[in-house]
Amino acid sequence: MTMDRKSVRVKIFGSEYPLRGESEEFTKKVANHVDAMITSVHDKIPEQPPLTISVLAALNITEDLYKEKDKSTHLVSSLEYEISKITNYLDTSINSTES
Repeated sequence: MTMDRKSVRVKIFGSEYPLRGESEEFTKKVANHVDAMITSVHDKIPEQPPLTISVLAALNITEDLYKEKDKSTHLVSSLEYEISKITNYLDTSINSTES
């Protein structure tokens, strides 16, 4: 079953764009984030052309994404280690009660 991808109009840095996504709410949320990042960069360096501002905002968004991916990877590794310790403890406990 495929979901209908709804078209939604969003405003990013003063321009409107028709976007399609599976969730109108999520599409708007993403567009608002992009708009906020572009506006933030523009507020710091308003003399730069829109393309430069957009590229810098894209780099900032990508940097945040990679930081979150690294955190997620570290968290998964930590959880796997803790699960392994608990599993070993349970195995040892079960084996010692069977003896």
